[in-house]
Amino acid sequence: MNINISNQKNITLVEVSGRIDSSNANQLGEALSSQIDDGHKQMVLDLAQVDYMSSAGLREIVSALKKVRGSGDLRLAQPSVRVREVLEMAGLDTIFQIFESQDKALGSY
Repeated sequence: MNINISNQKNITLVEVSGRIDSSNANQLGEALSSQIDDGHKQMVLDLAQVDYMSSAGLREIVSALKKVRGSGDLRLAQPSVRVREVLEMAGLDTIFQIFESQDKALGSY
């Protein structure tokens, strides 16, 4: 798994690629928490290049959403078909705002 973090105006863009599973989900969680702790409260998590996400990965993104809620938001951009299916099965598609493109997600703030 690779994580690339950049800032687009006042929005933190987190682009992830590869597999998110129990062996590395904590790395994603730490990256998101670090950004939130540094005051970055408006975030977009781009999942276009993620081909697999386990329940451990889901736990990390839900945890990050809980941390930022009230003072900001964590929005998802272009999840792959497999990741979208996992989000839907877990009922998280009703909790997260999910956008079909990175531009739409960034523009939603």
